[in-house]
This record gives sequence, structure tokens and C-alpha cells, in this order.
Amino acid sequence: MGTTLTFDMIQAARDNLQGIIKETDLFYAEKFSEETGVALHLKLENLQKAGSFKIRGAYNKMLHLSEAEKAAGVVASSAGNHAQGVAISATKLGIKSTIVMPKNAPFAKISATKNNGAHVVLEGYGYDEAYEKAKIIQKETGATFVHPFNDPYVIAGQGTIAFEMLEAQPDLDVIIVPIGGGGLAAGVALAAKQIKPSIRIIGVQSENAPAMYEALQSDKLEHVPVTRTIADGIAIAHPGELTFPLIQTYVDDIMTVSETQLSEAFLFLLESCNLVCEGAGTVSVAALINNVERFKGQQVGAVLSGGNIDINLIESVINHALVSTGRRTQIKTVVSHQPGELARLFACISECGGNVLSIYQNRNRKGLSMYQMGVTLVIEAIDASHKAAIFDQLTHHGYTFYESHTQTN
Repeated sequence: MGTTLTFDMIQAARDNLQGIIKETDLFYAEKFSEETGVALHLKLENLQKAGSFKIRGAYNKMLHLSEAEKAAGVVASSAGNHAQGVAISATKLGIKSTIVMPKNAPFAKISATKNNGAHVVLEGYGYDEAYEKAKIIQKETGATFVHPFNDPYVIAGQGTIAFEMLEAQPDLDVIIVPIGGGGLAAGVALAAKQIKPSIRIIGVQSENAPAMYEALQSDKLEHVPVTRTIADGIAIAHPGELTFPLIQTYVDDIMTVSETQLSEAFLFLLESCNLVCEGAGTVSVAALINNVERFKGQQVGAVLSGGNIDINLIESVINHALVSTGRRTQIKTVVSHQPGELARLFACISECGGNVLSIYQNRNRKGLSMYQMGVTLVIEAIDASHKAAIFDQLTHHGYTFYESHTQTN
């Protein structure tokens, strides 16, 4: 790249971004903090312009282009958030932008990128294919490639988050931050350690896309296959050559989280904090709520990196979380096909406070006699212990049933 990231660059980026970005709130999660003994402060980059932190790095990068480079335009590849950050920044600066996005990127992100002034090219079904196409366009047009994470000016822009967090809450002991390619974590970690050397930085990845985690384990960068994850914004198979040594130096640990943990964190943020985050934006909270004992008695800042979740995904994420926490379940049983039997079944469930959300009756299932009826129920419970009490009640009243893995909406 020809430029090494420094603390001075992050300080300069903060000046560059004044009046351009939102200085997002550091929200104190009071109820969670009181219940767990972990003082949790959420950095609301999900409420940043374009719905993520990405505008910070994109705008800072483009401010450093020469007049000739600005005239030639910029090109970038992104699944969504970096695309919007580049599009908005380029439009503000009067620069032509071309963004290559995967064909399976959410329609809302594609539309938003176009609406923010970019020319969108759809290529491939993941970031890496989009990246290769963007590099071809860059060579053909002479445009400047704006990398989402492997660029010192981009990383410097992302690092400005650390200033805001530590000014809002100087007592932070830990900052937990998502890691994909590593730009956000590298910038925040370098800045935070310079401002407050005692602070610890914890990075978090999806266990379905653990490239940086694996790199730290093996002490080398390698291509790590990505499997499907709702944290698509950090689903990077090969982290940055520039970010890797910065993370080795300044990040204290990296944790991974499962898809179930991500869905439960999404539901927690929605219900307890009235906040909507995309999958990548929930990873910091997912790591915390599944490792509360590790952070007891500490002041913890968690970066919610983005809020641009595909609206069509929300129902599936919530339903998965409700099922995994025991608040929703589907059971199958058999009752006599005669008047009053369904009412008796419903009464049994309602006696201990269960709620039937849906029912499907079937007399044509193999193994049923002509006097029987198969019943599939979706039941709502308060929590896992309440679900167990409902099951005990059913068993006590003589019902034989099993819990189905296939959940209905």
C-alpha cells in the first residue's frame, strides 16, 4: 500500500469526518447490566449514515485521492455496507463510483447503493467473485480501487470509533468488535490502545467464517472457506495482509460465535434494547451474552457495526432464536377423532400458561387408524423451563408426543 497506519492518521481521520458522519451514541444497556454484573455499553453504528460504520473509512480514503484519481472515479466490491459507504462518499465528493456486488446480495442493499449514486454491477455469489470483477473493472478504467479493509486510510477512518467510545465512557475495560477482513478491529484496537493502553480488545467472528481466528492460531494468513452465515457482512475467506499484523499486535483475543448465538443476540437487542442489527452487527453482543462470567464486574463496550439486515431474513432469525431458547416449539401428537378431543388438548396446554400459535390436523397420515387424527401444534412458552412444564403437563394427561425439528412460522 505504500503507507503504514499510524495513530496520527486516525486522529487526522477524525478531523476529516467532522460534519460528515454521525457521532453515534454509546447506549448503556441498563437492564442487562443490572442483571448480569457486566456494565454493557453499545456503540450504535447500526444508526450511522447508510446503516453501518463503513462510511467512515470510505470517505476518509477518498479525501486522499489526487485530482486525477478523483476524475478517473472509484470502484469497489461489497456485499452491501461498504458499497453504500463508498456510494455516499463518492457522491458527496463529486466522484463517479462503480460498485460490484454479489448477485445474491439483498435487494434492499442493491437498491440503496444505486439510490446513493453508484453504478452497480452484479457478479458472482460471494465477496471474492465480486472482488475479482472489481479488479478487472479497475484495470480497464483506471479507477481507484477502494478496498473495504486492506487500506490504511480506510482503517484509519474506522478507528475513529475508538475516540468516540472512550470519550463517552473513559472507564471502559474492554471493547468487543466484529472482525471480517479486519479493518474495523485493526483501527479501533490501534487507536484504543494508544488512548488507553490498559484496555483489552476482543475480536469476534462467525464460526462459519473464521479466517482471522484461524490466522492467529496458525500465525499465517490462509484462505479459509466460508459457509453460509447471517453475519454476511463479515463473511471473508481471506483477511487483509495489512490488517493481520495490526490485529496480531493490538487485539488481545478473538472469539467465534454460532448461528444460533447470533440469532439469540439479534432477539436480545430487539426485545431488550429496541435495536435492529444485521447479523454482523450482533456478533459482539453474541460473544458477550454467551460468556458473561468472563466479563463480570467490567465496563464493556460492544460495537454494533451495522443495521442493514435483509427484511426477508428477520422472521427466520427471530423464529430460530425463539426455538433455540425454548420460547417456541412444534410438537406432533395423536388424538381420538371425536368431538371435544382438540378442546381437551388445548385445555391441557393452557392450564400451565402455554399458548397455541397454530394447529394442523391430518387424518391421512400413515399409521393412523380411522378413529385417530394426527395433530401438529406450534406452542409458545415463556422460556425453556416453562416449555418443560408444558411437556410434563401433556405427559401427565396421557399424551404421547414428540418435538419436531421443523418449525412453522
